Amino acid sequence: MAIGFWGSFLDNGPYKSVVDRKTDMIVQLLKSPGQRKHWDDYVSQARDATHYHQVGWKDVIERSFGHRACYWMAQDERGEIQGVFPLIHLRSLFFGSFMVSLPYFNYGGVCATNSAARKVLVDAAIGWAQKQRAEHIEMRHDTITHDIDLPFKNSKVSMRLDLPSEGELWTSFNAKLRSQIRRPMKDGLVGRVGREEELDAFYKVFSRNMRDLGTPVYSKSFFRNILQTFSENVWIVTVYNKNIPVASGVLIGFRDTLEIPWASSLREYNSLSPNMLLYWTALRFACDRGFRVFDFGRSTPGSGTYRFKEQWGARPISLYWYYWMRSGGQLPDLSPSHPKYRLAIQVWKRLPVSFTRLIGPPIVKNLP
Repeated sequence: MAIGFWGSFLDNGPYKSVVDRKTDMIVQLLKSPGQRKHWDDYVSQARDATHYHQVGWKDVIERSFGHRACYWMAQDERGEIQGVFPLIHLRSLFFGSFMVSLPYFNYGGVCATNSAARKVLVDAAIGWAQKQRAEHIEMRHDTITHDIDLPFKNSKVSMRLDLPSEGELWTSFNAKLRSQIRRPMKDGLVGRVGREEELDAFYKVFSRNMRDLGTPVYSKSFFRNILQTFSENVWIVTVYNKNIPVASGVLIGFRDTLEIPWASSLREYNSLSPNMLLYWTALRFACDRGFRVFDFGRSTPGSGTYRFKEQWGARPISLYWYYWMRSGGQLPDLSPSHPKYRLAIQVWKRLPVSFTRLIGPPIVKNLP
């Protein structure tokens, strides 16, 4: 399908629907409350959908960061949704103009029933990106997608653990791992799972840890918006030492999988191994709630975080991030590990935590 076709469509207004004559697919942007329900109904049964395809994330991102969220959907001639594509436009003087599905999270990309729907959604997004003069589009998939004819990176993996019962999981651990879990409990550390009542504790640990890593921190309101928007399947797990929060993480459930996309601990308590109790508390919670898979999140193979997750029995699942580049050339790299950010990271580590909480959110909103 020629890009010029979609360029003409977008020139007529970004909220007009259009029919692709080759497939009879209708492509349009989500705009009405009724469409929101149909969107989520589709996501609830789509085979390759993730939690981040749900329309509530549009509200979270717009409310938390102020970015423009364009949620594309493809419908057949009967009006049935055949695919969805949530896309966020990030723009800043320092990092440029680009689009991501979905920033801040490990997953997103195009969710479609068939190849035709997937192709018209990608083509529509490219046409819109060209009109907006975005430098690139990044699509975050957790499976290889052969009908997206674009370059991709697959240097990261998602670490996932199949969950039996709690008892079977415990006996599957080797003696060393069980000893590491018991140690913080013997020292009086306690793990809790809650929701908004744990937000302050989580943010205290998270913001401190992010400063120590040299990374700008999200605002507390971002996590509050997530908890309020997805009140039934988002939790916070926290480990306390004498009522002091020393480790904490966010848990997000979708279908049979519980994910921990953010987890942190305070370095001065490392000798008490709060991270071990944090993850054991989360795993017990997952088993108790009937989840069948625990997603430890994204890692680089061979890294320290990879080895930490691997010791629990997690297996690596390759991630495929596809890119459309307006001018071709090298694929973008906004990773904190990039050498050009080295000095900024070292300076950030020396800033007061209270100051990083103030200036971090306006910076990190443009880092995907």
